[in-house]
Amino acid sequence: MKIRPLHDRIVVKRLESETKTKGGIIIPDSAKEKPIEGRVVAVGNGKLLRDGKLRPLDIKVGDVVLFGKYAGNEVKIDGEDFVLLREDDLLAVTGGEGSAS
Repeated sequence: MKIRPLHDRIVVKRLESETKTKGGIIIPDSAKEKPIEGRVVAVGNGKLLRDGKLRPLDIKVGDVVLFGKYAGNEVKIDGEDFVLLREDDLLAVTGGEGSAS
């Protein structure tokens, strides 16, 4: 995949949600909610500040992030579904290359 988001935008691939509950009940596709967790696959150059300086993003490719259920725009690139978000739409970094865990 070749994509370069602009400014403070980030491309995220949603991580698949669980298909079973902890009790072993299988969840059908129609009852599943959209996952709110994803892996960052591309990041922009940074946020342009009012004084004209560019602030680099805190997020790196490979980070696993949390975002709002309805945040961002869904896009299809090379037949795969991705979410295009702004850095401000992200809630937390939960894992990946840039996490402290």
